[in-house]
Amino acid sequence: MEAEMTAIADVQKRTVLVTGGTGKTGRRVVQRLQAQCIPVRIGARNAGPGFDWNDPESWARAVDGVSAVYLSYSPDLALPGAAETVEAFARFAAERGVRRLVLLSGRGEEGARHAEELFMALGEETGTACTVLRASWFFQNFSESFLAEAVQAGHVALPVGAMREPFIDAEDIAEVAVRVLTQEGHAGKRYELTGPRLFTFAEAVEAIARATGRDIPFQEISVEDFISGLEAEEVPQPFIVLLEELFTQVFDGRNEYLSNGVEDVLGRPPRDFSSYLGVTVATGVWNTPQPALSA
Repeated sequence: MEAEMTAIADVQKRTVLVTGGTGKTGRRVVQRLQAQCIPVRIGARNAGPGFDWNDPESWARAVDGVSAVYLSYSPDLALPGAAETVEAFARFAAERGVRRLVLLSGRGEEGARHAEELFMALGEETGTACTVLRASWFFQNFSESFLAEAVQAGHVALPVGAMREPFIDAEDIAEVAVRVLTQEGHAGKRYELTGPRLFTFAEAVEAIARATGRDIPFQEISVEDFISGLEAEEVPQPFIVLLEELFTQVFDGRNEYLSNGVEDVLGRPPRDFSSYLGVTVATGVWNTPQPALSA
Protein backbone atom coordinates (compact mmCIF):
# COMPACT_ATOMS: atom_id res chain seq x y z
CA MET A 1 0.00 0.00 0.00
CA GLU A 2 2.84 2.40 0.87
CA ALA A 3 4.51 1.78 -2.49
CA GLU A 4 1.23 2.41 -4.33
CA MET A 5 0.63 5.66 -2.46
CA THR A 6 4.17 6.77 -3.29
CA ALA A 7 3.55 6.02 -6.98
CA ILE A 8 0.30 7.99 -6.94
CA ALA A 9 1.99 10.93 -5.25
CA ASP A 10 4.75 10.84 -7.87
CA VAL A 11 2.20 11.01 -10.68
CA GLN A 12 0.48 13.91 -8.99
CA LYS A 13 3.70 15.94 -8.95
CA ARG A 14 3.85 16.01 -12.73
CA THR A 15 1.50 16.97 -15.51
CA VAL A 16 -0.91 14.62 -17.29
CA LEU A 17 -1.42 15.32 -21.00
CA VAL A 18 -4.98 14.70 -22.23
CA THR A 19 -5.10 14.54 -26.03
CA GLY A 20 -8.57 15.26 -27.32
CA GLY A 21 -8.94 17.25 -24.12
CA THR A 22 -11.94 19.16 -25.45
CA GLY A 23 -13.79 16.06 -26.71
CA LYS A 24 -16.50 13.94 -25.12
CA THR A 25 -14.23 11.77 -22.99
CA GLY A 26 -11.19 14.06 -22.91
CA ARG A 27 -12.83 17.02 -21.25
CA ARG A 28 -14.33 14.73 -18.62
CA VAL A 29 -10.89 13.29 -17.93
CA VAL A 30 -9.55 16.84 -17.58
CA GLN A 31 -12.29 17.79 -15.12
CA ARG A 32 -11.65 14.76 -12.93
CA LEU A 33 -7.89 15.26 -12.88
CA GLN A 34 -8.33 18.92 -11.98
CA ALA A 35 -10.73 17.96 -9.19
CA GLN A 36 -7.90 15.84 -7.75
CA CYS A 37 -5.49 18.80 -8.06
CA ILE A 38 -3.41 16.96 -10.65
CA PRO A 39 -1.77 19.33 -13.18
CA VAL A 40 -3.34 18.87 -16.61
CA ARG A 41 -2.27 19.87 -20.10
CA ILE A 42 -5.03 19.87 -22.73
CA GLY A 43 -3.85 18.42 -26.02
CA ALA A 44 -5.84 20.16 -28.73
CA ARG A 45 -5.15 22.46 -31.65
CA ASN A 46 -6.87 25.40 -30.00
CA ALA A 47 -5.29 24.89 -26.56
CA GLY A 48 -1.93 26.13 -25.39
CA PRO A 49 0.71 25.11 -26.20
CA GLY A 50 -1.22 23.49 -29.06
CA PHE A 51 -1.24 19.84 -30.12
CA ASP A 52 -1.89 18.31 -33.53
CA TRP A 53 -1.65 14.61 -34.27
CA ASN A 54 -0.46 15.44 -37.79
CA ASP A 55 2.18 17.95 -36.72
CA PRO A 56 5.14 16.21 -35.01
CA GLU A 57 6.65 19.61 -34.27
CA SER A 58 3.84 20.16 -31.75
CA TRP A 59 4.56 16.93 -29.90
CA ALA A 60 7.66 18.10 -27.99
CA ARG A 61 5.83 21.04 -26.41
CA ALA A 62 2.92 18.77 -25.50
CA VAL A 63 4.93 16.09 -23.65
CA ASP A 64 7.51 18.34 -21.97
CA GLY A 65 7.38 17.61 -18.24
CA VAL A 66 4.53 15.11 -18.61
CA SER A 67 4.33 11.87 -16.63
CA ALA A 68 1.25 10.27 -18.21
CA VAL A 69 -0.83 10.67 -21.38
CA TYR A 70 -4.42 9.93 -22.28
CA LEU A 71 -4.51 9.21 -26.01
CA SER A 72 -7.82 9.89 -27.76
CA TYR A 73 -7.20 10.04 -31.50
CA SER A 74 -9.45 12.24 -33.60
CA PRO A 75 -11.46 11.66 -35.66
CA ASP A 76 -11.14 7.88 -35.19
CA LEU A 77 -8.59 5.07 -34.92
CA ALA A 78 -10.35 3.23 -37.74
CA LEU A 79 -9.09 5.70 -40.34
CA PRO A 80 -6.11 4.70 -42.54
CA GLY A 81 -2.79 5.75 -41.02
CA ALA A 82 -4.24 6.46 -37.57
CA ALA A 83 -2.59 3.44 -35.92
CA GLU A 84 0.83 4.40 -37.22
CA THR A 85 0.40 8.02 -36.12
CA VAL A 86 -0.61 6.98 -32.60
CA GLU A 87 2.32 4.55 -32.37
CA ALA A 88 4.74 7.23 -33.52
CA PHE A 89 3.49 9.70 -30.94
CA ALA A 90 3.46 7.09 -28.16
CA ARG A 91 7.04 6.19 -28.98
CA PHE A 92 8.01 9.86 -29.02
CA ALA A 93 6.44 10.33 -25.58
CA ALA A 94 8.07 7.20 -24.13
CA GLU A 95 11.50 8.27 -25.37
CA ARG A 96 11.04 11.58 -23.54
CA GLY A 97 10.26 10.04 -20.20
CA VAL A 98 6.48 9.59 -20.18
CA ARG A 99 5.93 6.55 -17.96
CA ARG A 100 2.23 5.83 -18.46
CA LEU A 101 0.11 5.83 -21.63
CA VAL A 102 -3.64 5.11 -21.82
CA LEU A 103 -5.21 4.59 -25.25
CA LEU A 104 -8.93 4.98 -25.93
CA SER A 105 -9.85 2.39 -28.55
CA GLY A 106 -12.99 1.36 -30.41
CA ARG A 107 -14.75 -1.91 -29.72
CA GLY A 108 -15.05 -4.14 -32.78
CA GLU A 109 -13.11 -1.83 -35.13
CA GLU A 110 -10.33 -3.56 -37.08
CA GLY A 111 -8.35 -0.34 -37.50
CA ALA A 112 -8.55 0.28 -33.78
CA ARG A 113 -7.40 -3.26 -33.06
CA HIS A 114 -4.37 -2.67 -35.27
CA ALA A 115 -3.58 0.49 -33.28
CA GLU A 116 -3.87 -1.49 -30.05
CA GLU A 117 -1.37 -4.08 -31.23
CA LEU A 118 1.22 -1.46 -32.19
CA PHE A 119 0.61 0.40 -28.94
CA MET A 120 0.96 -2.61 -26.67
CA ALA A 121 4.04 -3.84 -28.53
CA LEU A 122 5.60 -0.45 -27.88
CA GLY A 123 4.90 -0.83 -24.18
CA GLU A 124 6.63 -4.19 -24.08
CA GLU A 125 9.60 -2.85 -26.05
CA THR A 126 10.14 0.30 -24.00
CA GLY A 127 8.89 -0.76 -20.57
CA THR A 128 6.28 2.00 -20.62
CA ALA A 129 3.06 1.22 -18.76
CA CYS A 130 0.55 1.00 -21.64
CA THR A 131 -3.16 0.35 -21.10
CA VAL A 132 -6.02 0.10 -23.60
CA LEU A 133 -9.58 1.18 -22.87
CA ARG A 134 -11.78 -0.41 -25.53
CA ALA A 135 -15.12 1.37 -25.48
CA SER A 136 -18.45 0.89 -27.21
CA TRP A 137 -20.88 3.55 -28.48
CA PHE A 138 -21.25 6.50 -26.10
CA PHE A 139 -24.58 7.58 -24.58
CA GLN A 140 -23.43 11.13 -25.31
CA ASN A 141 -23.49 10.57 -29.07
CA PHE A 142 -27.23 11.19 -28.73
CA SER A 143 -26.75 14.57 -27.04
CA GLU A 144 -23.35 16.07 -27.77
CA SER A 145 -22.63 15.25 -31.40
CA PHE A 146 -23.80 13.42 -34.49
CA LEU A 147 -27.35 12.52 -33.39
CA ALA A 148 -28.10 15.51 -31.16
CA GLU A 149 -29.65 17.61 -33.94
CA ALA A 150 -31.72 14.69 -35.22
CA VAL A 151 -33.14 14.02 -31.76
CA GLN A 152 -33.83 17.71 -31.29
CA ALA A 153 -35.55 17.90 -34.67
CA GLY A 154 -37.74 14.94 -33.74
CA HIS A 155 -36.73 12.34 -36.33
CA VAL A 156 -33.79 9.92 -36.21
CA ALA A 157 -32.97 7.96 -39.39
CA LEU A 158 -30.06 5.51 -39.43
CA PRO A 159 -29.01 2.47 -41.48
CA VAL A 160 -29.26 0.08 -38.54
CA GLY A 161 -31.94 -2.33 -37.50
CA ALA A 162 -32.36 -4.82 -34.66
CA MET A 163 -28.68 -4.95 -33.78
CA ARG A 164 -28.19 -4.32 -30.06
CA GLU A 165 -25.33 -2.18 -28.75
CA PRO A 166 -23.77 -2.15 -25.23
CA PHE A 167 -23.98 1.66 -25.05
CA ILE A 168 -21.77 3.25 -22.36
CA ASP A 169 -21.66 6.55 -20.50
CA ALA A 170 -18.65 8.73 -21.36
CA GLU A 171 -18.57 9.61 -17.66
CA ASP A 172 -17.65 6.00 -16.90
CA ILE A 173 -14.92 5.99 -19.53
CA ALA A 174 -13.42 9.15 -18.06
CA GLU A 175 -13.56 7.79 -14.52
CA VAL A 176 -11.83 4.59 -15.60
CA ALA A 177 -9.21 6.57 -17.52
CA VAL A 178 -8.35 8.74 -14.51
CA ARG A 179 -8.04 5.68 -12.27
CA VAL A 180 -5.67 4.03 -14.75
CA LEU A 181 -3.69 7.23 -15.30
CA THR A 182 -3.08 7.79 -11.62
CA GLN A 183 -2.77 4.33 -10.06
CA GLU A 184 -0.52 1.31 -10.43
CA GLY A 185 -1.58 -2.15 -11.54
CA HIS A 186 -2.92 -1.51 -15.03
CA ALA A 187 0.16 -1.84 -17.24
CA GLY A 188 -0.29 -4.20 -20.18
CA LYS A 189 -4.03 -4.58 -19.66
CA ARG A 190 -6.94 -4.06 -22.04
CA TYR A 191 -10.27 -3.16 -20.50
CA GLU A 192 -13.47 -3.59 -22.49
CA LEU A 193 -15.90 -0.91 -21.36
CA THR A 194 -19.64 -1.34 -21.89
CA GLY A 195 -22.83 -0.27 -20.22
CA PRO A 196 -24.86 -2.70 -18.09
CA ARG A 197 -27.29 -3.83 -20.82
CA LEU A 198 -27.83 -4.23 -24.55
CA PHE A 199 -30.44 -2.30 -26.51
CA THR A 200 -31.10 -1.12 -30.06
CA PHE A 201 -30.84 2.39 -31.48
CA ALA A 202 -34.61 2.39 -31.88
CA GLU A 203 -35.04 1.51 -28.21
CA ALA A 204 -32.60 4.27 -27.23
CA VAL A 205 -34.53 6.85 -29.23
CA GLU A 206 -37.82 5.57 -27.78
CA ALA A 207 -36.39 6.00 -24.27
CA ILE A 208 -35.32 9.56 -25.07
CA ALA A 209 -38.82 10.30 -26.41
CA ARG A 210 -40.43 9.02 -23.22
CA ALA A 211 -38.03 10.96 -21.03
CA THR A 212 -38.65 14.21 -22.91
CA GLY A 213 -42.37 13.68 -23.45
CA ARG A 214 -41.90 14.16 -27.17
CA ASP A 215 -42.73 12.17 -30.29
CA ILE A 216 -39.36 11.18 -31.81
CA PRO A 217 -39.80 8.39 -34.36
CA PHE A 218 -36.87 6.21 -35.41
CA GLN A 219 -36.59 5.19 -39.07
CA GLU A 220 -34.32 2.50 -40.50
CA ILE A 221 -32.97 3.65 -43.87
CA SER A 222 -30.55 2.29 -46.45
CA VAL A 223 -26.83 3.03 -46.26
CA GLU A 224 -27.12 4.74 -49.65
CA ASP A 225 -29.80 7.14 -48.40
CA PHE A 226 -27.82 7.76 -45.24
CA ILE A 227 -24.67 8.67 -47.17
CA SER A 228 -26.63 10.84 -49.58
CA GLY A 229 -28.08 12.74 -46.65
CA LEU A 230 -24.64 13.32 -45.17
CA GLU A 231 -23.33 14.57 -48.51
CA ALA A 232 -26.28 16.91 -48.89
CA GLU A 233 -25.43 18.38 -45.49
CA GLU A 234 -21.82 18.81 -46.66
CA VAL A 235 -20.39 16.60 -43.95
CA PRO A 236 -16.60 16.28 -44.45
CA GLN A 237 -15.69 13.26 -46.57
CA PRO A 238 -13.39 11.58 -44.01
CA PHE A 239 -16.25 11.60 -41.49
CA ILE A 240 -18.63 10.16 -44.09
CA VAL A 241 -16.18 7.33 -44.79
CA LEU A 242 -15.90 6.66 -41.08
CA LEU A 243 -19.67 6.53 -40.56
CA GLU A 244 -20.17 4.32 -43.59
CA GLU A 245 -17.66 1.82 -42.20
CA LEU A 246 -19.24 2.02 -38.77
CA PHE A 247 -22.77 1.28 -39.98
CA THR A 248 -21.83 -1.34 -42.57
CA GLN A 249 -19.21 -3.26 -40.59
CA VAL A 250 -19.03 -2.55 -36.87
CA PHE A 251 -22.79 -2.50 -36.34
CA ASP A 252 -23.24 -6.04 -37.63
CA GLY A 253 -23.83 -7.71 -34.27
CA ARG A 254 -20.19 -8.28 -33.37
CA ASN A 255 -20.53 -6.18 -30.21
CA GLU A 256 -23.73 -7.77 -28.89
CA TYR A 257 -22.26 -8.84 -25.57
CA LEU A 258 -21.39 -7.15 -22.28
CA SER A 259 -18.00 -6.81 -20.61
CA ASN A 260 -16.89 -6.14 -17.04
CA GLY A 261 -14.19 -3.55 -17.65
CA VAL A 262 -15.87 -0.74 -15.72
CA GLU A 263 -16.47 -2.91 -12.67
CA ASP A 264 -12.97 -4.42 -12.86
CA VAL A 265 -11.40 -0.97 -12.56
CA LEU A 266 -13.91 0.98 -10.47
CA GLY A 267 -15.41 -1.78 -8.34
CA ARG A 268 -18.96 -0.78 -9.29
CA PRO A 269 -21.37 -1.45 -12.16
CA PRO A 270 -21.46 0.98 -15.10
CA ARG A 271 -24.09 3.73 -15.20
CA ASP A 272 -27.38 2.85 -16.87
CA PHE A 273 -28.93 4.74 -19.79
CA SER A 274 -31.79 5.81 -17.54
CA SER A 275 -29.37 7.74 -15.31
CA TYR A 276 -27.91 9.49 -18.33
CA LEU A 277 -31.42 10.40 -19.51
CA GLY A 278 -32.30 12.02 -16.21
CA VAL A 279 -29.18 14.20 -16.24
CA THR A 280 -29.39 15.07 -19.92
CA VAL A 281 -33.09 15.94 -20.08
CA ALA A 282 -32.50 18.48 -17.30
CA THR A 283 -30.00 20.34 -19.52
CA GLY A 284 -32.67 21.05 -22.17
CA VAL A 285 -30.38 19.90 -24.97
CA TRP A 286 -33.21 17.91 -26.59
CA ASN A 287 -35.80 20.68 -26.46
CA THR A 288 -37.63 21.33 -29.72
CA PRO A 289 -36.05 24.31 -31.57
CA GLN A 290 -38.06 27.44 -30.89
CA PRO A 291 -39.49 29.37 -33.86
CA ALA A 292 -38.02 32.79 -34.52
CA LEU A 293 -40.02 35.72 -33.13
CA SER A 294 -41.62 38.02 -35.67
CA ALA A 295 -40.44 41.63 -35.81
